[in-house]
Parts: sequence; C-alpha cells; structure tokens
Amino acid sequence: MAALIQRRTSSTGDLFAEPSIVVSRTRDGSVLLKSDTPLGAVPRCVGEWLETWAVRTPERVFLAQRSAADVPWQYLTYGDARQRVRKVAGWLLAQGLGPERPLAILSENSIDHAILMLAAMHVGIPVASVSTAYSLMSKDFEKLRSLIALLDPGAIFVSDARAYGAALRAIEGIHRAVRIDGSLEQTLCGHVFAASASDREGDVERAFRAVRPDTVAKLLFTSGSTGAPKAVINTQRMMTSNQTARAQVWPFLNEISEFVILDWLPWSHTFGTNHNFNCVLRNGGTLYIDAGKPMPGAFELSLANLREVIPTVYFNVPRGFEMLVAALREDASLRDRFFSQTKLIFYAGAALPQNLWESLETLSLATIGRVVPMVSAWGSTETAPLALDCHFRAMRSGNVGVPIPGVEIKLLPSGDKLEVRVRGPNVTPGYWKSPEPTAQAFDDEGFYRIGDAMAFADEADPNKGLFFDGRVSEDFKLLTGTWVSVGRLRVEAIAALAPLVQDVVITGHDRNHVGFIIFPNIAACRKVSGSSDQEPLADVLRSLPVRNGIAQGLAQLRARGGGSSTYATRAVLLTEPPSVDGGEITDKGYINQRAVLARRAEIVDRMYGAADEQWIDCPA
Repeated sequence: MAALIQRRTSSTGDLFAEPSIVVSRTRDGSVLLKSDTPLGAVPRCVGEWLETWAVRTPERVFLAQRSAADVPWQYLTYGDARQRVRKVAGWLLAQGLGPERPLAILSENSIDHAILMLAAMHVGIPVASVSTAYSLMSKDFEKLRSLIALLDPGAIFVSDARAYGAALRAIEGIHRAVRIDGSLEQTLCGHVFAASASDREGDVERAFRAVRPDTVAKLLFTSGSTGAPKAVINTQRMMTSNQTARAQVWPFLNEISEFVILDWLPWSHTFGTNHNFNCVLRNGGTLYIDAGKPMPGAFELSLANLREVIPTVYFNVPRGFEMLVAALREDASLRDRFFSQTKLIFYAGAALPQNLWESLETLSLATIGRVVPMVSAWGSTETAPLALDCHFRAMRSGNVGVPIPGVEIKLLPSGDKLEVRVRGPNVTPGYWKSPEPTAQAFDDEGFYRIGDAMAFADEADPNKGLFFDGRVSEDFKLLTGTWVSVGRLRVEAIAALAPLVQDVVITGHDRNHVGFIIFPNIAACRKVSGSSDQEPLADVLRSLPVRNGIAQGLAQLRARGGGSSTYATRAVLLTEPPSVDGGEITDKGYINQRAVLARRAEIVDRMYGAADEQWIDCPA
C-alpha cells in the first residue's frame, strides 16, 4: 500500500493551519486519507476546561442569556459557573445518579441547562439533552416516551413545568426519576442544590478525579427517521479530542484574547453542543445564548441580539443564512459591524446554496473590500461531530474539507460514488443499550459506516477537500437506469427555485422522471403573489406569480443540460409543514428525505399519475 503526502499552502493568513494530507490506496480500490499533523495532547475530560478557566479567568463571562430584546442580559462568569457546577454535581450524586442512571434534560438552551449538563459530566453521570420538538411540537409524544424508557433516568430537568406539562404527563409511569423544575426559583440557584453542599465536596472531587477519557459523557439521540431514536454514546475523549483538533486547524483560537459566539443551535444536537458550546468552553470564550431562531417571528430576536453582540465566528444553518442575507441587505449599520468584526462564517448540516454563498461574498466585498472566509465541516452525532474540516478558503459552497488531526477517512467505491467511513478517537463506541445496531455500525477494520458519500474537489490534490455527495441510501435509479444524486440535486434545486422554496425532497425512484416535493418559503410566496397574511395558503401557492416563479426555476435547471437526472418534470407545493412526529424535520430545520417520501407516498403517486411534464397543484 503506497502512501503519498500532499501539502497545500493556506491563503487565509493566521486563521487556518496548512492542510497536509497523507493518501493511501488499497488493493480493493479504497482511498485512505488522514492528516499528516499528529493529534495534540488531549485533556482527560471536559471538566478540566471549566476548572482551568475558573482559575485563570474567574471574572470572565462564560454564558449570557436573555429572553427578549428589551430584557437585559443575564451573565455567568467562569468562577461562578464552577461553584454552581460542583454544587449541582454533589446533589446529583446524592440522588443516586451515575453511569447507569443518567440525567435527562427537557429544556431549550439556557444557563440552567448548561450548569446541569456540565455538572453531570463533571462527576461521570451521562447527560441526555432531549430535542424540545419531542416535548413542545409533538402530538403523540411517542418518541419522547421511547427515549425516556430507554434512558431510565435518575433525574429529569424541565425548564418550565407548565410549558412541558403535556410532555410530563405523557411520560408518567414509564420512569422513576426525580423531577427538577427549572421554573421554581429554589432549584438551581437556591436551597435545593445548595443545602449541605459543603458535605459533598469530597464526593464531588473524588468523582471528578475518577472520570476517565472513556467515561460516557453524553447520550445524544439520532433523528429516529426509520424507527425509535437511538442514543449515541459520546465519551469524554470524543469531545476533548474533537476540540483539540479544532484548535489545531484553527490556530487563531489560541492567539485571540476574546472569543465570542452568539448561537441558537440546540444542545440536543451535536453541532450546537459538542462543536459550538465545547469550542467556547475549551477556549475560555463567551457564549451568548440566542433565544431566537431562523423562523418567521423568531429571527427578529436573533437580529436584535446580533446588533449588540458581533461574534468572532458566526455559526448557522442554511436557513439562517438566507434570513441573515435579507437582513444585511436592509440594515447598513448591522452589515458594517458584522463584516468588520466577524473573522469567519461557518455553515454546517447541509450545503449552503450557491446563491447565498455568492450573496455573502458580494456583501462583504462591498462593505469591507474583502471576502470574509466562509467554511464548513462534516461529521455526525457519532463523530462528536468533527471529522472533516474546510480550514482553507474554498472556491465555492459545499466543500467540507479534509480529515482533522487524529481522524482517518476511508473512501470505498460504491456504484458510481465513494462511500465514506470514519475511524478515530472522536468516533462513538456505539449506541446505548443497543448491541445489534452497534455491531452493524462498524466494518471489519473498525471504521464507522456513516452512510454518506464524498467526491474529491480535485482528484489530483486531496488537500483541496471533499464535497458531500449525498447519502448512499438516498440515491436512486430512474427506470431509464440513470442514477439520481439526491444530495447534489437538492442543493441545485433550492438555488434555482429561490426564494420561493424552503426545502426540496427529490422523487423518482423506479419512475421515468424526477419530481420535486417542495416545502415553500411562505413569506416569500406571499410577497411574490402580493397576498395578505389572511389569504389562505393554498390560494397563495396556486397564484400565477408563484406558479410562474417555480416553473421558471424548473426550466432553468433543465436548460443547463446534463440529462433527465438533473432536473424535474413535475413538482408539488405542500401546504402542510414537515411533521416532527413523522420524523420529517429536526429542530434545526433539516428535512429527512426518506421520512417525507414515506409519509407523503400518496402525494408522490398523484404526481406520477398525471401526464408527463405536467405541473401538479398543491394539495388542499
């Protein structure tokens, strides 16, 4: 097996480390990629970060939160955070929580949430932050019930017992946990956790010293699109090695005096908790918890926060960037502050549509005379999450980079694609209480089978990165025998149909033609149609301006050429939003292709029951 080291000079100065990738090829045609940079020294556990900064910078703000734009920020310093974490940890130990009795958290992001999460991990208690969608948006609570039964938690925290009342009633009788009510003042800040805290200091210190790199730190749930959600084991080593590698490829983290982020991404997902939250904690930074979201009616608070807090790195998902671009175009003051102070723009979870990439480049160039670097990364809940990272200036959207230090990538030929598998200290040992799925998740060489495909940006130079090439299981053949690359076509469709679409699901398996199931951007459709907010949505979507706009986008895709797998001959605009209970969407706004196709099978049949190349109206 021959190995080749290839290097690439970074063009972004002091922001990024120079990529240097070792390439090996095996007899079966697989390509192995790994960084030529060894992984640096990895801390024993996450708690060491908190202990370090509480001593070095006890007065520095660690966390800040507010619920509305006219409400003052609440602050928590590193010194105060350590005191509260150790008090809460002692209380949790006294309640009998431990490696087999985890802590479950039903809460949005908050200071209380953070303290409980850190306290549990500090003393070796696994913590499971549960998606708020399962408690606040679900109608049947089936997923919530299944995951609480799987966890068998020793304690359950709810930020507000009234808001979570229906969810709490739904799980009655299936757990034996102590309930912590965050809506009561005497919980996290008062006498419940403070009582006899001094008597528990010894227990807390002994438990903290006993935490090892292999200790289970978190249980993060998969989407459950093909059944009940699985609890992914996240060890201390997974998280500490991930942030060690992050600092190696982003050396500016070790050099700046102040690292600030403003972030809404939920801590029930690996992007928000393991990447963003841990990045702040590892580097002694400040996290302003954004109570807004990239949704109509909620993004206004995000913008109000952004006018006060300009982050060092701005993290978001594509939907968030779509709303940000619109705001930056309208607000010159915000635009000036954002581009002059933000060092880096980071998108993840899905490829940023190229039109948004180009809009951000154009806006930054016009504002400050240069382009603020836009980068991405790739991984999953099972990889904590960082596996590939684009720590160089990419030429276009979608480049997810190269392996980080300590991680090895295997690209295995699968049809006309390269299936990607991952091995390294960041990879999960398996799923909680699920031996069969655990065994199926790894190949004979110990690589995690993530199910994604990758394509080289430049096969002659692996340092130019990889592009996400869809899910291997999602791609399909038309009856003509032509393969449809679902991930690639989805991104192209969103760009071509902008701004009228929120997301697109690709249809056509065992059919003659590709079709689009469209979740519309309702605000954009109302604006284009000239309709009021009182106009029924179905009438808006049937309006001539909307139909013409979609038809023009479809024609644009077809005009590029490339064959029947690269455009749709039919489309349907949905009036019903994606279903949480049906597994169609996560609380980060990601659409699950497989779940939508299964739940909307009747709509798909209707699309293909019509004559070829006929526009299909929205279902009532």
